[in-house]
Amino acid sequence: MPADGTFPTATSQYEKRNIAVDIPVWDEKLCIQCGICSFVCPHATIRMKAYDEKLLKKAPKMFKSTDCKLPEFKGMKYTIQVAPEDCTGCGACVHNCPAKSKDDANHKAINMQFQPPLRAEEAVNFDFFLSLPDMDATKLKLDTLRGSQLVRPTFEFSGACAGCGETPYLKLLSQLFGDRAMIANATGCTSIYGGNLPTTPWAQRADGRGPAWSNSLFEDNAEFGFGMRLAVDKMTQSARELVAELSNCSCKSCKPVLPLMKEILAADQSDQTGIEKQRERVATLKKALKGCKERAAVQLLPLTDYLVKKSVWCVGGDGWAYDIGYGGLDHVIASGKNVNILVLDTEVYSNTGGQASKATPIGAVAQFAAGGKLMAKKDLGMMAMAYGYVYVANVSLANPAQVVKAFMEAEAYDGPSIIIAYAHCIAHGINMTTAVDEQKKVVSSGYWPLYRYNPALAAEGKNPLQLDSKAPTTTFEDFANGENRYKVLKKINPEASAQLMKKASDWTANRFEYYQKLSALTYEKK
Repeated sequence: MPADGTFPTATSQYEKRNIAVDIPVWDEKLCIQCGICSFVCPHATIRMKAYDEKLLKKAPKMFKSTDCKLPEFKGMKYTIQVAPEDCTGCGACVHNCPAKSKDDANHKAINMQFQPPLRAEEAVNFDFFLSLPDMDATKLKLDTLRGSQLVRPTFEFSGACAGCGETPYLKLLSQLFGDRAMIANATGCTSIYGGNLPTTPWAQRADGRGPAWSNSLFEDNAEFGFGMRLAVDKMTQSARELVAELSNCSCKSCKPVLPLMKEILAADQSDQTGIEKQRERVATLKKALKGCKERAAVQLLPLTDYLVKKSVWCVGGDGWAYDIGYGGLDHVIASGKNVNILVLDTEVYSNTGGQASKATPIGAVAQFAAGGKLMAKKDLGMMAMAYGYVYVANVSLANPAQVVKAFMEAEAYDGPSIIIAYAHCIAHGINMTTAVDEQKKVVSSGYWPLYRYNPALAAEGKNPLQLDSKAPTTTFEDFANGENRYKVLKKINPEASAQLMKKASDWTANRFEYYQKLSALTYEKK
């Protein structure tokens, strides 16, 4: 145990568990470069990258590449590469790949093949792939699916269940904000696969920047993250005050950077380009401060990194957010502070044996709900929206573009935000390879409406609630009949199952209709 309680990140890469019987193999001729395979991969083992063709001179003989089809990277080469010894073989990437051969519908742009003959060769290919320069995030369209997946993930090779429905969201968070993220984690699945010390999947990009992650006590991570936010704000305030104080310094070190100090104080850090430019300014300022003996310079030097925007996230499951830690979560969103909250909703206490939570839906069987859950699921999103100044989004892997948009909007919103992400789980009694199909059923039934509530829109005379789901095309029962957590009750008590299914179906229809009405309201510009 290190004396200061900290552990190095990016260490899960050394485990090489080598547990996959079959791994995905890329067919570059069929690939449409959509990014779906990378997006749904729970373990960050299949990745995409565009690069200069000259770099292929040192490539292994079996390394695959093709011309990049993305307009902004025309003339570059493109590769999708798998990490053979880190892949769990869940097959989610292949199942969700939309590109199929015209001659053989079973052959896609990626296909599962027996791993042992491929292991050594693909390991060499993956090492070479990692040696290729990471994509410059300032040149990527981060608010798009493909753009987000060209960023190197700083959450990789976790020990989560094969096909996990939680980790794709964490990987996306790491791709979009990992260079500056501070994460307060709840106890649960996220703390087990996130901090299974001495190794951790939280990693770094090429320049060494990556998320700071910590799990505090039990389910107090909303308060813990709130403390991070208050600390960051105070440090930033102090740093800015010291910069302003030094703006009149006439020493040889500070004089050349006085114009830079003004730029730092006025910097726009609303996007990745602005953040990277601010980092460059701060790096220059740091060098100058080392030569200044003024009190303000000495105090400012250890605070300079706080002149660059930080992204604070509270992360956990529904057991934390809906139940044990709800009081703290409610306190944080009521504070009005710029804290982001990510709820990975599996609708059950996944890590501790499958107990029912307030997120468990009507009719689902779980521990402490052996006869099927009798009461409706708590509507956490609606409760948060009631404040009027909290950004709220309901998202699902069924709609990747909406997920990316919600993450970008939540982080950009200057105030509290909460993203409630539907996460399929092995506790649902489903095939984890095809689990995204279950998410599609959840959305199409109207049970999980996709929406974004952005308070900033109200000031523009727009309805802050944007319903991203279409009207239901299936029923709640169509979705429920595909999962063991519902089917088991139908087998042991058909009468009770039928009653609860009707109750759940009515609740689903009424709730979706309510959201439709709210999203149709008109607003006046303030």
